[in-house]
Amino acid sequence: MALNSCLKVSRIIPRVLYRNVIPLACATRTLTNSLGTHFQFVQYTPALTCRGTIQWRNFSSSKGTDVSYEQLKQLLAAGTASVIDVREPWELREYGNIPGSMNVPLGQVSNALQLKPEDFKEKYGGNMPSQAGNIVFTCLAGVRSKTALDAAASLGYSNVQHYPGGWQDWAKHEILQTKE
Repeated sequence: MALNSCLKVSRIIPRVLYRNVIPLACATRTLTNSLGTHFQFVQYTPALTCRGTIQWRNFSSSKGTDVSYEQLKQLLAAGTASVIDVREPWELREYGNIPGSMNVPLGQVSNALQLKPEDFKEKYGGNMPSQAGNIVFTCLAGVRSKTALDAAASLGYSNVQHYPGGWQDWAKHEILQTKE
């Protein structure tokens, strides 16, 4: 009796946990052990898209959050975005930084975006972006900037983006342009 209850719960839990996260397809499978005993179980697998990849839903940010090198260049030239580099200060000294960006290390992003504008300017040397202002996060290779984007979005910043190529992509493009 207890085993039947456990089996019922084990069939319900995956549906509850993964509901609205991953579309599931389920199938009943039968296994046979070495003694010839048959066991039935329900197998849950993520539904696949037509290309055969898992279809995950992303609730933290939309697909339009990536900024290309060209788009970032235009935003910097127009001065319409706050570009925040989330690398550590020693990384900026060692590798370089994108001109016009300000440095707010990843571990400080959440607290920094909750400061008063005058405190932000004093600590980070730039104007604090507004909740509706355009913010572009960048880092070395795009991993930390995505984390910063998610943190800012969770704080209510509505127009946040990130530069997935990061400093590595920026430097590559800048070197190619100087050679031409």
